[in-house]
Amino acid sequence: MYEDQADIEWLQHLLTASVERASEHLRSIIRPGRTASAAGLAARLTGMRTLALSTVSAAGRPRISGVDGHFLRARWVFSTSGTSVKAADLRRWPAVSAAYLEGDAYGVFTHGDVEFLPADHPDRGWIEDHLTRHYGSSPSTWGPDIVYLRIQPRWMVGYDSAAEG
Repeated sequence: MYEDQADIEWLQHLLTASVERASEHLRSIIRPGRTASAAGLAARLTGMRTLALSTVSAAGRPRISGVDGHFLRARWVFSTSGTSVKAADLRRWPAVSAAYLEGDAYGVFTHGDVEFLPADHPDRGWIEDHLTRHYGSSPSTWGPDIVYLRIQPRWMVGYDSAAEG
């Protein structure tokens, strides 16, 4: 868990505001007592989590793929080949949606914009250290053009059926 108190407070504000802006239908599902808290998300989403990541193609069509998501400092981080269609889509149109699901009992849904993290980005070092510890080698060594990306969320909700009391 990399989140500090400021990250948790920021994330809790985002989660609360996102549920408040959600549709009536979504609020009927992710209702009080069934929402995941910021502290709960940070504690549960350690290690790698497979995300369904949705991008937008050059033709304006949705495209979905799976990525290894790491929840670090209250944001999803992942890497991919810089020559992938996904990376090209994100360079052209950084809007992205991501979903992490555990059956129908737990889920985190995120809408935001992708930020590319070049080698000289101030956060790249500690993110690379985390990924290297997780995988046993640096993703930077996996190919000639690996890119690191982080989702800057503008909307996020978490559902936890076990939270209901």
